[in-house]
Amino acid sequence: MSSYSSQLHEEQHAVDRAYRRLDALRAQARSRLGAVRAAGSHGSPTQRTERDSFAALYEDRLAQLRAVEDRLVFGRLDDTKAQRRYIGRIGLSSDTHEPILTDWRADAARPFYEATPSSHGDIVMRRHITLNFREVIGIEDEVLDIHSDEVGRASSSGTLTGEGALLASLSSRRTGKMTDIVATIQSEQDRIIRSDLNRITVVQGGPGTGKTAVALHRAAYLLYTHRRKLQRSGVLVVGPSTTFLHYIDQVLPSLGETGVVSRTMADLIPGVTATTGDTPRAAMLKGDRRMRFAIANAISARIRIPRDLPTVRINGFGVPMRAADIKQAQADAHRTRQQHNKARETFVRSMMESMRNRYVDLLDYTPDHNELSDVMAQLRMSDDVRIALNLAWLPMTAQWLIDQIFSKPRQLARFAPWLSASDIACLIRPKHSPITRSDIPLLDEAMELLGPDPRDAARRKALLAKRSEEEQFAKDTLAQAGIGTGIVTSQMLVDNINGDDADLIARRAAADREWTYGHVVVDEAQELTAMDWRMLIRRCPSRSFTIVGDVAQTAALGGTRMWRTTMNPLFGENNWDLYELTINYRNPKEVSELASRFASREGLYVSTVNAVRAVPDSVGHVTVCDPGVLLSTVAAHTARLAARFLSPDGTGRMAVIAPDDLISDVSGAVDSALRSTLGPKEYTRLRSQQSWDEQIMICGTSSVKGLEYDAVVVVQPGEIEAQAPSRLVAASDLYVAMTRPTQHLLVVRTKQDEASLEL
Repeated sequence: MSSYSSQLHEEQHAVDRAYRRLDALRAQARSRLGAVRAAGSHGSPTQRTERDSFAALYEDRLAQLRAVEDRLVFGRLDDTKAQRRYIGRIGLSSDTHEPILTDWRADAARPFYEATPSSHGDIVMRRHITLNFREVIGIEDEVLDIHSDEVGRASSSGTLTGEGALLASLSSRRTGKMTDIVATIQSEQDRIIRSDLNRITVVQGGPGTGKTAVALHRAAYLLYTHRRKLQRSGVLVVGPSTTFLHYIDQVLPSLGETGVVSRTMADLIPGVTATTGDTPRAAMLKGDRRMRFAIANAISARIRIPRDLPTVRINGFGVPMRAADIKQAQADAHRTRQQHNKARETFVRSMMESMRNRYVDLLDYTPDHNELSDVMAQLRMSDDVRIALNLAWLPMTAQWLIDQIFSKPRQLARFAPWLSASDIACLIRPKHSPITRSDIPLLDEAMELLGPDPRDAARRKALLAKRSEEEQFAKDTLAQAGIGTGIVTSQMLVDNINGDDADLIARRAAADREWTYGHVVVDEAQELTAMDWRMLIRRCPSRSFTIVGDVAQTAALGGTRMWRTTMNPLFGENNWDLYELTINYRNPKEVSELASRFASREGLYVSTVNAVRAVPDSVGHVTVCDPGVLLSTVAAHTARLAARFLSPDGTGRMAVIAPDDLISDVSGAVDSALRSTLGPKEYTRLRSQQSWDEQIMICGTSSVKGLEYDAVVVVQPGEIEAQAPSRLVAASDLYVAMTRPTQHLLVVRTKQDEASLEL
C-alpha cells in the first residue's frame, strides 16, 4: 500500500467514525420521535404539552442531521502537540463526550480558514479532505510551520499541496444548485463571515468573488453564534429573483440551518405578488424616497370636511352633523397617533358622541340610558351618517390607494408636486392594472400608514385572543408542574404546543407583514431603490444587515453606484463597515480580464484584482457576415457546447443571453438544433426540465444576475447595449452577461453589431 493510500485509509477510519455517530444520532432522534408520537394524545395537559414540546425538538434535530449528510467531514488541523482536530458541518461528540468533529463555525475551527504560514499559532498543518458520498477520495496538506516534521511527511506521502481543493470545486460542473464553500472559505471571506452581528456589513465584490456564498455562510455563522437571539426572530434572505432563490436554497440546510425565510422584493408582502414590471424610468421614479410623501399626501387628502352635511331624523328630531364637530373629531383621532384605519375608530366614536349630544341638546328632559342607546343604534344604521363619515375619514386598503394614485393624473400631480408632466405621463396607467414590482414598496408604505384592512380587524383580534388564551393555559400548566419560574417560560411552551420549531417560525414570519427579523441578508443590493430600503429597514428595526452587491453590475436607474451615497443616509456614516472581495473564483482569467477591460473602459468601478485560474481557449468570438445566418450560427454553437458541458445525469449548465426582442427567435432556433443533434430521449429530458432547473437557459441579462453557468453564449452584445435605458446600465448588463461562465464564454454577433460596440 502506497504512503498516499495509507493516508486515505487512515482518514477513512476517521470519516467512518463521524458518520457512525451521525447515524446513531439520527436513529436516536427517530426512536425518540416515534416514542413521543406513539403516546398519542392521552394523559394530563402537562404530559401532553411536554410530549408536543419534545416532538418539535426531535423533528427539528432530525431535519438538521439529515441536511448535513453530504461532505460531513472536510478538514483536519494538527497542532504542535500532535493532536488532531477534524472540522465538519456540525459538531459531534461520542457518548463519553469525546470530540469527534468540530463545527466549522466554532472558534476552535477558525485556524482552518485564517491560519497562515506567518500567523498560525500552535497549528502546524491544515488538511483538506475530499469525499465522494462517504468515501475519502482525496487529501491535501498545507504545512503552516515550515520547521515542522509535517513538511517531510506530507512531501513523502504526496499530500503536500496548496489550493487543490479550491480549484477542484471551481472546475466541477454546475448543477443548478449553489453549493456551499464551507470547505474552501478563504481568509478574506472568513473575516466577513465572523464580523459583528450589531454592525451593518456591506460586501462589495466583482463577479465570482463569492459574495453570495459569504452572505449565506455569515447567516449560518450568526445563527450558530447568536442562537438564542436569532432563533425566535428569524433571518430573512432577500434575493433578486425566484430562480436565484431556487439556486441558493440548499446552502443553509447543508450548513445545518433550517427555517430561514427567503424572498424577493416582489413577494415580500404576504398575499401580494407583483406580476409584471415597470419601465426602467417608471421604476426609478417610484423608487425615489420622496414617494413616501406622495403616499402620506394621498392619505391625508381622504381626511376632509364634506361639502354637504346631513341632518338625521331621530325620534322626530332633526339632528344635524356640524363641520365643527367633524373638525374636533378629526383632531381627537390625530392625537392618538395611530394608523389611519385604527385612528378612524376614534374619529367615528367622537362623531357619534357629538351627534348624540346634539340630540340631547334638543330635548327639554334628561334621557335615560335606554333612550341614548337607541339613539346611537339609529345613528349607526343611518346611510346618510355612514356616507358622511366615510367622506370625512375614508377607510382604505393600500391596494385601492395605489390604484387611485397612478390612475388619476391630477391626483398624482397634487400628491407628488415634484413630478414633471413627462414623469406623470410615464407613471400613469389604467385603473385596476396589475401590481408591478416597483409598486411593492409603495404598497408597504401605504400599509404602514393605513394599518390593517378594517375587514381584517376582527380576524386579527380573534387571533390575539386565542394566543392570549394559549399563554394563560401554558402558565397554568407550568404552575401545576411547579416549574413556572424556571428556564421554561409560558411563551416558549406555547411555541412548542403549536409546533413552532425553526421551520414553523419561518412560516409564521413569512405570513406576517409586520414580523421583525433579527437579521436580514440582502443580495444584489445595488439594485434596490430608496423605497426598497425603507421597506427592508421596517422589517429589521435593529438594523442588523448583511448587504452584498457589486456597483459595477447595477442595472436599475434608481440603484446604487456608490455605497456611501446609499448607506450613509440609511444607517449613518459610522454605523456600517465596507468589505471588498477582490479575487475572482468563478471566471477563468481570460474571461475575467476581457470583462474587466470592457467595464473599466465604460466607466464602471471594477473591484476584481485577478482570477485564480487560467483556462486556455475559454473565450471565443464568432462574427457572421450575413445577418440571416445569425440564428442558425447561435443554435449550432449552442448545440456543440451542450454536448461538451451538459451531462445526462443533470449536471452542467448553459445560458444563451440575447437581446430581449431576439429571445423568442433564438429559443426556437436552439430548440430545432437540439432536436436534430440530440437523441429523442436526451432532447425530451432537456425540454421537460423546470424553468428554474433547466440545463440550457435562453434569456435576457436580467434573468442571470447572481447565477453561474459552465458555458455562456452572448448574442449581439451591441444590440443588448442599444436596448438599455442608459449607457452605464448597458455596460453593467454586458458586464453581468460576460461574467457568468465558469469554463467558456462565446460571443456571437453580426459584422454590424461588431462595428457598433467594441469588446
